[in-house]
Amino acid sequence: MEGKGVTRRSIIVPSVQELVKEDMITAVPPRYVRSSQVDKAEVAVDSDLRNQIPIIDMSLLSSLDSEIDKLDFACKEWGFFQLVNHGMDSSFLEKFKSEIQDFFNLPMEEKKKLWQKPDEIEGFGQLFVVSEEQKLDWADMFLLTMQPVRLREAHLFPKLPLPFRDTLDKYSAEVKSITKFLLAKIAVALKIKPEEMEELFDDELGQRMRMNYYPPCPEPDKVIGLTPHSDSTGLTILLQVNDVDGLQIKKDGKWVTVKPLPNALVVNIGDILEIVTNGTYRSIEHRGVVNSEKERLSVATFHNTGLGKYIGPMKSIVERHKAAIFKSVTTEEYFNGLFSRELDGKAYLDVMRV
Repeated sequence: MEGKGVTRRSIIVPSVQELVKEDMITAVPPRYVRSSQVDKAEVAVDSDLRNQIPIIDMSLLSSLDSEIDKLDFACKEWGFFQLVNHGMDSSFLEKFKSEIQDFFNLPMEEKKKLWQKPDEIEGFGQLFVVSEEQKLDWADMFLLTMQPVRLREAHLFPKLPLPFRDTLDKYSAEVKSITKFLLAKIAVALKIKPEEMEELFDDELGQRMRMNYYPPCPEPDKVIGLTPHSDSTGLTILLQVNDVDGLQIKKDGKWVTVKPLPNALVVNIGDILEIVTNGTYRSIEHRGVVNSEKERLSVATFHNTGLGKYIGPMKSIVERHKAAIFKSVTTEEYFNGLFSRELDGKAYLDVMRV
């Protein structure tokens, strides 16, 4: 996790949810229009590919070699998979989803108390906004650090409404233990010593949660809900909050819409795992699209290496590959570099190449 030694800032921007609510707008304001970015050539979604997104059964990972092989294939070829039988209670997940919906429906006066502050990225707002000219995403997000508990923002977490705060706490702990389990199984799939992975992602692993709200848009083809990017993290776990599609992943040059299975978690490899596996597993570019009628909500939970760790290719994998293709940097250096840039595909990973 990038601790307090990291320079973190994002220019404070207005709420898109309020914009839609107040103005009953019929045209998109210029700052959100990005027709050039919504590449028409790649909009063709391959439905065959959509049906091939790997599904991993977590309950079989401890007992079946074939499930480990499936995990290895998913991480190598897709960078994305749906996780079923993960052990989280479906009634608890329903409660969590409904409380997230309520959270985004809080009155603006309440939300203002939880808005981003200058030089801080946590709270309501947007991320990676580095200039006033920059195009904005058609979305509001709420970001907060959840793990380690001692790094939670004192001005933010305690102010969250109850029972939402307690539900969030429970969800955070459950997702952390699922992540630790998956990372241990990824070590098995990679045929490396589990301690090598455990050392990087120990109990001090960093966990940030980002709740996303994508309002309906009068001209959905002119905006993007979430800029195409790969996650800068180790492992990301996404929970779809309502039944509205919007997540698209890039596979073989085409955008593929992900249709989350009921109660499944969508898991993806982040840049840090691509670096530590020396390119064996690849992070994948993805984006969020919006529609004209319905809002979409999701929760992404990002897991990073702990404080004071070095992010670089694992020794045993470098020995196998005979060369490292990425540099080694401290967690702090890695995130300082990240937060000084706009989000732009996998461009930051290229900065890390040798």
